[in-house]
Amino acid sequence: MASDLLADFTSRGLVQQATDPAALGRWLTEPGRRVYAGFDPTADSLHVGHLVALVLLRRVAAAGHEPVALVGGATGMIGDPSGRSEERNLLSADELASNVAAVERQIRAVLASAGGRVHVVNNGDWMRGVGYLEFLRDVGKHVPLGQMLGKDSVKSRLEREGGISYTEFSYMLLQAWDFVHLSDALDCRVQIGGSDQWGNITAGIELGRRLRGRELHGITCPLLTKADGTKMGKTASGAVWLDPRRTSPYRFYQYWINLEDDDAGRCLHRLAELPLEEIGALDSRRATNPAARDTQKRLAEELTRLVHGEQGLAAARQATEILFGAEIASLDDAALAEIFADVPSHAFARGVLEADGLPLVEALKATGLAASTSAARRTVEQGGAYVNNRRVTDPASRLTARDLAGSTTLVLRSGKKSYALARFV
Repeated sequence: MASDLLADFTSRGLVQQATDPAALGRWLTEPGRRVYAGFDPTADSLHVGHLVALVLLRRVAAAGHEPVALVGGATGMIGDPSGRSEERNLLSADELASNVAAVERQIRAVLASAGGRVHVVNNGDWMRGVGYLEFLRDVGKHVPLGQMLGKDSVKSRLEREGGISYTEFSYMLLQAWDFVHLSDALDCRVQIGGSDQWGNITAGIELGRRLRGRELHGITCPLLTKADGTKMGKTASGAVWLDPRRTSPYRFYQYWINLEDDDAGRCLHRLAELPLEEIGALDSRRATNPAARDTQKRLAEELTRLVHGEQGLAAARQATEILFGAEIASLDDAALAEIFADVPSHAFARGVLEADGLPLVEALKATGLAASTSAARRTVEQGGAYVNNRRVTDPASRLTARDLAGSTTLVLRSGKKSYALARFV
């Protein structure tokens, strides 16, 4: 017998709305039920906002059921108006195909360790070749216009100056048909998604009742937001992506480390695959000793491991330790640039490293870590100068190619926290 999936979701704050919980609970008592969530390939990577749906699907597998991840090769051509204040830019066919392939790889990677059977499907496979008139006759006829106009995602756009195009208005029909199709093909009776998907989910439930006389169910979870109500996963430099080429494991790790206490506690409940007893203990420690940031550290570890694996987590930890003074070794220029993205840098000619090398005091002055050569000399003599986080106390010390941490870069430090990059090009 399957574990109580709905109770598990509820205990972790993952349920905002659910259709007929009693009937839904009965459906889920048998193991091997299929439950789906959809992901539109609007970019070549998912982002932090998608983590809730991915974690929900992992919990579906843990409960003894089969998660179904739908990638919107068809719906991605239109764009979901839910949660949007303006029309989406349409993707070209080549962009969409590339995004679909990238998102499928990410989903499979995150779900691979969940155990059990996982289904990854693309609605382009069953929508490709369906004619407009055929779709209107077989699907559109069974969806009342009043039902569509009553959905919050449509009403909010109609009230805005730009309105909503017929293209985006039709998105709901496509997602509703996805639900019916999956119930036909996989006997998938439950759809899960963010709370902004409630209108689309209930449209599919109603279509299933009208077309098949079939009882379908929906569960929505709260959107991942901060305490101030803004969406989580945004930084000054943009979205926090799951693709390491867009957001490195180090920056991904640091995003969770730097969360406010309340936000971290909420994310720990919703995203971390930890026993509730352990989460409760972390909650207690956070209340008595918030400065330790135990919640943030555990959250960062769990999610970085989930998305980037043990190797990505090790790299993120190493980068974090370096930022706090650990000796620098075995890193390339790209990793150093990522870790020290916010510190000053100075470019030197590569030739200065040859022969006798570049005097350290000149490098400290040139990079702005010392106001003058004499100030740089005092810093070194007083033990406050570091090359690649190794203290240098000889004011006559010179930098050579042997000091490079990467192929062209070394890290200078003055005191405990003042860093600069020296680049030799």
